[in-house]
Amino acid sequence: MPRSDFRFFHRLRVRWAEVDMQKIVFNAHYLMYFDTAISDYWRALALPYQDAMESLGGDLYVRKATIEFAASARVDDVLDVGMKCMRVGNSSIVFHGGLFRGDELLVSCELVYVFADPATQTSRPVPAALREIFAAYEAGETLRDVTTGDWATLGEDAGALRRAVFIEEQRIPAELEWDEHDLTAVHAVARNRLGQVIATGRLVSEAPGLARVGRMAVHRALRSGGHGEAVLRALEASAAARGDTAVMLHAQRSAERFYARLGYLPHGAPFEEAGIAHQEMRRSLANPA
Repeated sequence: MPRSDFRFFHRLRVRWAEVDMQKIVFNAHYLMYFDTAISDYWRALALPYQDAMESLGGDLYVRKATIEFAASARVDDVLDVGMKCMRVGNSSIVFHGGLFRGDELLVSCELVYVFADPATQTSRPVPAALREIFAAYEAGETLRDVTTGDWATLGEDAGALRRAVFIEEQRIPAELEWDEHDLTAVHAVARNRLGQVIATGRLVSEAPGLARVGRMAVHRALRSGGHGEAVLRALEASAAARGDTAVMLHAQRSAERFYARLGYLPHGAPFEEAGIAHQEMRRSLANPA
């Protein structure tokens, strides 16, 4: 398969530990490359693998893995691993993969998975929802939907993700997470094709003409997949629709580059909030992205 046949790619660089005495990649590592790419393929589907499998009532097991070699990869090569879902049978799913150095195909593979009961490892029919997700992704569709609304409508879903990210993962005290602003804020929730909540955020009024975005959270397994940006843009649109001219937020310093890439500029000095370093950042809505 040529490079143009693949929508999905995972990029990696060959490490010294992965080459043999000929200074080419040891053949067993190619399977690791393709398996790593499959993990990222699930993220491209907006599916946190473990949560998705539990929702679907099964799990995937490798039935067959074949590799065909055309040329060798060498230490420090930058490689793109393409993966494509080729066919979904009754209980099997067939992927084709291609390992490319630039446009040169070095290694191709076929991976056959079986959808099965995790307790007995006996095969089950692939759920219709999963079939549709594979087809939608390979057809170029977006697999995420963002909804805005009030706390009564979205609070249960938004709150569950915020609890997982802020209270359980970041260990922010629960009494600091929930406040009176939730009842008046505009909330945004991003869901995948299984209806699972994968990102959230909220919008409150900070001052006349100035909106404040906060409580931005993305499922741990799906970060860097564009879901946070989608929620932020939905909140900005809500702010612009009600007449706000600028948006501000308190960015965790670890996320500062993310917001800078989306047009936010530092405002004032860094500070600490809930025991975490933050930076206030602002963006004008005069020329929305």
